[in-house]
Amino acid sequence: MTGIVVMAGARSDVGRVRKLNEDAVLAQYPVFLVADGMGGHEAGDLASAAVVDAFRHLVGRDDVQPEEVVTAVESAHAAVSQVAGRHARGAGSTLAALVAVVQNGSHAWLVVNIGDSRVYRLVGSSLEQLTVDHSVVQELVDAGKISRSEMSTYPGRNVITRAVGDSQSPADYWLSPIVTGERMLLCSDGLSNDLSDEAVLAGLSLGGSAEQTAYALVDQALARGGRDNISAVVVDVRSGGLAPRADEVTGGFATSEQAAVQSIEVDTITSRRERPIRG
Repeated sequence: MTGIVVMAGARSDVGRVRKLNEDAVLAQYPVFLVADGMGGHEAGDLASAAVVDAFRHLVGRDDVQPEEVVTAVESAHAAVSQVAGRHARGAGSTLAALVAVVQNGSHAWLVVNIGDSRVYRLVGSSLEQLTVDHSVVQELVDAGKISRSEMSTYPGRNVITRAVGDSQSPADYWLSPIVTGERMLLCSDGLSNDLSDEAVLAGLSLGGSAEQTAYALVDQALARGGRDNISAVVVDVRSGGLAPRADEVTGGFATSEQAAVQSIEVDTITSRRERPIRG
């Protein structure tokens, strides 16, 4: 199989308000993820670390199957549930992951989401959010009660409706083609709450390396208050992927209107090349 060449950079910062960093990141091909732990000083950092550990065995491989990612998510649920059981306040975590898998003999990204950490994709000057937040404010946006621009300041913006460690919180999965020249961003809500969509687009478009960009984005969030822990993983596809479609480089920002597949049955995971996202 043709090898996929990527460059990645990651940074996680405690921010300017919190005393403990409950975020955890993993940025080693073929696995890139951000986990935002919940549970305070007792367990939040343990929960996010457990999520990372559940995926670590996939690092360094070029033959990961979608079923193995589903199994890793199940393992993360079990591990975080064990952490929660040892602490009075309980524990949980978000998960936003991007894993290069082999599907029908070709590589593709398998995007995974639980909670309100996000995955963005930049092609040319066109940015889209691939994931859909599992949060109260996202539900309000979907219902037309608030605008997207109000999400970062709305009271209760940190209340999520799904979490790793909760057996009633299935992951959303879908496939996205790996495209040469695309830049992916995975981030916790500490970054997306402090940076507007336009600021994220500008930060990803400045032309620095993946590592420089991850550091710069976190610096920007810190400069805007750093109200929460802040994590960013930037992934650049250098070669080995498909060519971008002409309609993917038109510029601007778009949110995903595709309903992500809410099933752990891998044969129901949908290819975005078959059902393209439109903003």
